[in-house]
Amino acid sequence: METSSYKQSTIVALLLAGSFIAILNQTLMITAIPPVMKEMHITANSAQWLTTVFMLVNGIMIPVSAFLLERFSTRQLFITAMSVFAFGTLVAGFAPNFETLLLGRVIQSSGAGVMLPLMQTVFLMIFPVHKRGAAMGLIGLVISFAPAIGPALSGWVTSHYSWRVLFFIILPIALIDILIAYFALKNVTEVTKPKVDVLSIVLSSVGFGGLLYGFTCAGNYGWTAKSTVISLLVGAAALVLFITRQLRLKHPMLEFRVFTKGIFPITVSIGMITFMGLIGAETIIPLFMQNMRNFTAFEAGLALLPGALITGLMSPITGRIFDRIGAKWLALTGLTIITVSSFAFSFLGPATSFTYITVLYGVRMFGLSMVMMPAATAGLNQLPKRLIPHGAAMDNTMRMIAASVGTAILVTVMTTTEETAKHLPDIAHPDMYGANIAFMVISVLSLIGIVLTFFIKKEKAVEGAGE
Repeated sequence: METSSYKQSTIVALLLAGSFIAILNQTLMITAIPPVMKEMHITANSAQWLTTVFMLVNGIMIPVSAFLLERFSTRQLFITAMSVFAFGTLVAGFAPNFETLLLGRVIQSSGAGVMLPLMQTVFLMIFPVHKRGAAMGLIGLVISFAPAIGPALSGWVTSHYSWRVLFFIILPIALIDILIAYFALKNVTEVTKPKVDVLSIVLSSVGFGGLLYGFTCAGNYGWTAKSTVISLLVGAAALVLFITRQLRLKHPMLEFRVFTKGIFPITVSIGMITFMGLIGAETIIPLFMQNMRNFTAFEAGLALLPGALITGLMSPITGRIFDRIGAKWLALTGLTIITVSSFAFSFLGPATSFTYITVLYGVRMFGLSMVMMPAATAGLNQLPKRLIPHGAAMDNTMRMIAASVGTAILVTVMTTTEETAKHLPDIAHPDMYGANIAFMVISVLSLIGIVLTFFIKKEKAVEGAGE
């Protein structure tokens, strides 16, 4: 028993470290964009692709991960994904021009996209149902802490050193992780060797990629822009073809029937709403602080840090509480806190202090820690073992789409409200008014999440069923 618990803790540590640096990379470039623009002589529009392309390729890789998990062993998949990620990090670190840097980010995210579904699936396989909450709490720590520490870390590094240092901080961690995995990682997933359905992979990539790209374009250029409309239409059409094909195949690449299992669709919806609000807040707050209140990028990153620490500390605790009482009351309490604090954020003004933002964001993240992983775990607990890789991939894909949709909608709300407010004489700060209305939208979304929690039944988990 001692050896199995040793193996279990080794697997957990390896996967957490790998996923942490993979997810950290999503937001690592946000505050590093100005120095990159200066050095490589590019516009802000081109530079934001360093973040967008990472999310985009990540979003395309996640649905494919369910198929990869059935095709390759845990060990093969982890070492390959981390090696691809490390190679991309190396390319980006030494990039002589913007095109090479962008290529490095694409390679990085090809490996990173597999890490999160792989970690979730493995954790659900190696832990019994009554301990899954605590295990998924550790994943919650990584999901919330890594993206939030990114802007603060890159703000500090870029103000003291070159932006390239960011990649050289990540690289040794990735290499050490690969080395330990080579000797210590064991296989825990079942390899069924499904047939490669090339058409499914193409349709999935075009479908999910088209939607993510379309929503990103909507945030940058508006909903009526040609690129937005074409991307969304192509993405939606490919996705419809992909879903109908999956429902017809005997061994689908991504199993959409997971949505027929108990409370799974409800918990996915709650996860999407919460994540939309999280990414939305993480986008609006730095914009407000830097562009409207003239705080530095480092200060903006710093304001988000205590919230990240709170979620990091709370995630394992809420995981253990989930193992005792289930998801319903945790999610209800958490979403109530999120709704109230989001509403409080809709009163931002020229006198809003650093302390107000930091404390309120901390409260919001405290609520978030009660919702994200408990809801996801409750939904995934409904699935038999063979569907867990599909459920984990679906949950993560939906969250990626929610983040893109959320950012696009909220940025649009903020900019259009600001434009309208400029023509209204009684509004002194149209830009801040725009940010406030965006937070009102987040409050309404969180309120819908509260309503959904009432549909979470006291779930009877499927214990290791191999059906």
